[in-house]
Amino acid sequence: MPKCIKFGWFLPYAPADNEYGAWKHHYIACVSNLDWLTPREAAAVYGTLNEPKTGDEELQERQREKCLRKAIWEKIALRKKELLRVRPPWGSGTRCWRLLESRYQPRLSQTSRGRVGLQEVVEKQLVSASLEALPRRSNVSGSHSYPLLSKKSWRGVYKNDDSSSRASQPHVVLISSRIPAYEVVVDSVRAGVISVVYEHSGLTLESLLYLIEKALDGKRAQSLGVFSDGNSREIHLLQGYKIGIKNLLRPEARDFWERLGSYVAPEEEGGHVDLFVPLGASEAGMEVLSQLSQLTGTLFTAPTGIATGSYQHILSDWLGRPWERAPPSIYFSESKLQVWSSLTDFLEDTLKSARKQLSPLFKELQKNISGRMIGQFVFDTMNMANILNNQGIAQALAEGLTELSKENSDKPLEFLSYFLLKKCSKKSKDLEGNVVLTERGPEAASGPSAKERNVMEDNPQDKKSSRSQNDPNFEVLVQLEKKLQVDSAEKRTKVVRELLQSERRYVQMLEMLRDVYVTPLRAALSSNRAILSAANIHIIFSDILQILSLNRQFLDNLRDRLREWGPAHCVGEIFTKFGSQLNTYTNFFNNYPVVLKTIEKCREMMPAFRAFLKRRDKTVVTKMLSLPELLLYPSRRFEEYLNLLYALRLHTPAEHVDRGALTTAIDHIKKYKDYIDQMKQDINMKEQLSDIQRVIWGCPPLSEVNRYLIRVQDVAQLHCCDEETSSSSRLYEHTRDLSLFLFNDALLVSNRSTSHTPFERTSKSTHQFIASVALHRLLIEDISDTKYIKNAFILQGPKCEWICATEGEDDKFLWLSVLQNAIRSSMEK
Repeated sequence: MPKCIKFGWFLPYAPADNEYGAWKHHYIACVSNLDWLTPREAAAVYGTLNEPKTGDEELQERQREKCLRKAIWEKIALRKKELLRVRPPWGSGTRCWRLLESRYQPRLSQTSRGRVGLQEVVEKQLVSASLEALPRRSNVSGSHSYPLLSKKSWRGVYKNDDSSSRASQPHVVLISSRIPAYEVVVDSVRAGVISVVYEHSGLTLESLLYLIEKALDGKRAQSLGVFSDGNSREIHLLQGYKIGIKNLLRPEARDFWERLGSYVAPEEEGGHVDLFVPLGASEAGMEVLSQLSQLTGTLFTAPTGIATGSYQHILSDWLGRPWERAPPSIYFSESKLQVWSSLTDFLEDTLKSARKQLSPLFKELQKNISGRMIGQFVFDTMNMANILNNQGIAQALAEGLTELSKENSDKPLEFLSYFLLKKCSKKSKDLEGNVVLTERGPEAASGPSAKERNVMEDNPQDKKSSRSQNDPNFEVLVQLEKKLQVDSAEKRTKVVRELLQSERRYVQMLEMLRDVYVTPLRAALSSNRAILSAANIHIIFSDILQILSLNRQFLDNLRDRLREWGPAHCVGEIFTKFGSQLNTYTNFFNNYPVVLKTIEKCREMMPAFRAFLKRRDKTVVTKMLSLPELLLYPSRRFEEYLNLLYALRLHTPAEHVDRGALTTAIDHIKKYKDYIDQMKQDINMKEQLSDIQRVIWGCPPLSEVNRYLIRVQDVAQLHCCDEETSSSSRLYEHTRDLSLFLFNDALLVSNRSTSHTPFERTSKSTHQFIASVALHRLLIEDISDTKYIKNAFILQGPKCEWICATEGEDDKFLWLSVLQNAIRSSMEK
């Protein structure tokens, strides 16, 4: 630790109690990568040089060190004067004054450590001052910055618009780039709906609001959809912003939702915000929706579905007015959205290669336009529209043939044609019935039962008095209460059945691993024609077979309980017992990287195993999945467990016996899911940093604990031709192209060069490492727009300075917003 503090290398996080060697690893990482200085560079900063010097060099070093000491003592004297000025007259020599003095003066035993500590304080003050000096809102590039509007002013912005005509109020949907195969989702957006594709990492809440304002262009939205990642308790809106009940009322999150609600028409005019996250399936999610509706005065809706699988909940029932059409049909083409929700994982794998090939061609286009192009290309290639139509026709024919086999008709073709006509007419009548219900919905909902329910909710204290009187509506209230209890019991039964069905499918997938892979490999080993050795079979399949045994027992318990299921029965105790046996899963996840490496090694070195996998992988028996893809299922199952448990507790009354056991089971499963998520996050961060290190030539090692990439911004580096002229008349020349890699603790600057290949349209970019600056030592200065320069700013480190300019005003605002937020976060650690 003393060595690190001497050079100003402070840990970017607080070590845990049982974490040993943190300072040692941090020192090694700093010496070997970003913060390492050559002897000459160290001499310029610290005034020391361990190389033999000539007489002139020795004299220059002494003069530089003398000037450095003089500057430090001047800063110390200035700080003492400031402390004396703010010191209360009664505090001289007392304990309070010593505490105040110790707050500003570092207590380091060595002189060099004291210097570094004081220099650190001064640098942080300068960085904070540079952040405060930047414009606060979207007009970043110019000098006409304006303060944030108050909540009352937000509503007033749209008063001049014709809010009564819904034709002028568009539907807007936000689509996160974290959604797998988000290009197909963008391609599913209906005509007339405004889609805004935003980066999950590299944005702040302020910059996301800026994108919404730009898309609306002064209008007010009839409805606004937020299509992002999340679960039944919280919304993963942006990187570092998981909005849940615990942090919903924090100033930054509250300000975001209040302003977001101001962009939508009032609830009286039919305005609503649709969150494509299953918040309606848990008590915490329902509380989030309630808080948001109260906070903004706008109706917030979310799906109530408990369907397991990849994003299947989106197509289920939604909270809100029953006479309105479901939000997915407002924003999206349902056929395309259904294809996406069914084939999300496969589409994401396909789009990884499609993005790599097509993104350079659409680099200059906006993200939502290029995403729609790529999504349309993939969707047309799959030709899924014809497949869906053929599935409907095949289903109708199968039903007709089934009826034909029962009737044994002498004229099969006539019977089949009559059956299909009857089915077609029945479907059209159902559609007409839905239309009638939709048209009569508001009047029906405003009937006496709905009114009585509102009265009962608004005036709970009058409930007893109304019962004591001979109220003619008392029977209606009693019937309504019974109906709610019956609905709760039915929904609870529905959740338990979904749990049983999903568990049966999960166990079948695990049994597929055993039957398709393990059994033939063991049979070959027993017959002295081994494809894999016994040791390799044990390494790859032993943990997954133990998981199969555990979940088969869990499935049997669920099946036995559901056979005699009733409203008073419980499943929480079954889950609690299952949660106490999760060591089997822990062994699997700890050995998971070794399992995958063993599979790859055996595939490369053993031709028999390679041929075996070629015959077994991606067949009808394995549901077109390979062995590594089948091993993904255990990690995804815990999210489904958690959603189903929250939904089950939501529909379990407070006085029910099962409620306490469900809460205990939720705690067990949630802790284990957090453990899995942390493992995923660590692996993804390491892969991301290693990819960046391979891309940048000459880049030092980047891997360090808790470091991750936030955003990459391409800029042009400028050089001021004449600094003595006024700022409005200065001329700048473009010297080279830079790429700025923003991490949570440092900014890496690289030189970006572009090369073209003969007869090829696309270009190839290469990066050369230039420098890196710790965020708490980085100063930012805005440059106002003139007729000679646009969208420029200055980044100043301890040794270097870069005058940069982005391609557009939006890029500058988004970049500076993210950079400010990252600097503040690094200074707070």
